[in-house]
Formats: sequence, structure tokens, C-alpha cells
Amino acid sequence: MSHLIDIKGVQKVYKLGTELVYALRHIDLNVVKGEYIALMGPSGSGKSTLMNIIGCLDTASSGTYILNGTNVSQMTEQHLAEIRNKEIGFVFQTFNLMPRMSAIENVALPLIYAGVSKKERLLKAEEVLIKVGLKDRMFHKPNELSGGQRQRVAIARSLVNNPSILLADEPTGNLDSKTSVEIMTLFEEIHQNGNTVVLVTHEEDIAAYAKRIVRLRDGKVELDEQNLKPNSNLIV
Repeated sequence: MSHLIDIKGVQKVYKLGTELVYALRHIDLNVVKGEYIALMGPSGSGKSTLMNIIGCLDTASSGTYILNGTNVSQMTEQHLAEIRNKEIGFVFQTFNLMPRMSAIENVALPLIYAGVSKKERLLKAEEVLIKVGLKDRMFHKPNELSGGQRQRVAIARSLVNNPSILLADEPTGNLDSKTSVEIMTLFEEIHQNGNTVVLVTHEEDIAAYAKRIVRLRDGKVELDEQNLKPNSNLIV
């Protein structure tokens, strides 16, 4: 079985004055296409650093990271930006939407960097917004949408490029519990459609939606286990 993510011996070391701080220590992690995985751990465990490396927002101090067959370990910032745009869809806790743009314009943004024509951009953006249940909100601006709707726009934007991986960082952090369930149900649908989902969270009930949970502590993988009772099975 080929790995979509293949991380071997990855370390991330920061220099604070004369002191070396190890954010990650010899991390090994493989993710196959179509997996739904949660990265968990307390503050300072290394999960955010690992997420940044998986998302090509940062590079490791040592070790190798092969993403979809490409070694991205020592790439330049320009190459990493190209890989990010092509391979990874990001969903953040704070939505990161452009306030003056409508939902459809926000969703179409990644396609501008990919060099897609305006007509095709809007068609693709419309298609994904319909999939996330926002057919009637396409031309609304973020301040005219609820928190859950804004997160749906962000999810649609992350999917518009058909990325290899959907990387979600605390995606329900700014949402109430009812809206959180709706958003996590949407992630389940996205996973069922064949997408690979990597979820970063410190909340047990959110991690419980994933099929596999990787727990980090002090920069190391403490536990990597299959989730035998994912939350999604309980949703009617």
C-alpha cells in the first residue's frame, strides 16, 4: 500500500539563545490515501509543529518527508508554496476568509494561483459550495454568514483544488457544540467521498470522529491507534 504521507525520523529543533529546544523528536508517521486521522496532544506536544510540516508551512531540521511521492524535506519556499497549493487544502479555526469578498470569490481564490480562467474558477467554486450546503449563500460576504456557514465556505475553499490532503487545524474551535457536530458530519461526508483528512485537535470528542488517532507528547508519538468506535457511527 503506497503512502500519501511518509515521514521518517523527523526532528524540529529551535535555538533559543544558547539552548536547543526539540519541538519534534524522531517522528515516524505514514498515512495512506483515503485515511481519516486525528493528531492529538496537549499544548507543547508538537502537534502544531507536525501539522506545519505536513502542510509544507515549515520544514524539518532533520529527517525526510515524502508527500504523494515527492520529497519535500529540503524544498525552497517557492517550491513549498507550489506544493501547498496543489496538494493541500487548509481549514483553520479562524476561517481566514477575505472580508470584502463573497463566499464564491473566497472559494475561487486558490484557483487564481493555479492559473485557472475566471469562468472555470466560478463554476468550480459554485460546484463545491453546493456540495457543502451553501447554494443559497454563494454571494454573501463573511459578515453576513454564521460561524458554521463561514467554516463551510472555508471547507469549500480547501476542496476546490482537489487536494491530496485536507488538513484541518482545530476546525470547530470557534463553533458551538451543535454547529461543531454539523461541521464534523460534513468532514465525515468528505472522507466518505475518498478524501484524505488530517485533523489537528486537543478535544477528545472531536478526535473521536477520526478513524485513527495519533497522540503526541513532548515531541514524540506516544500512541498511534485505530479508533474502533468513531463518533460518526453515532450520528443519525
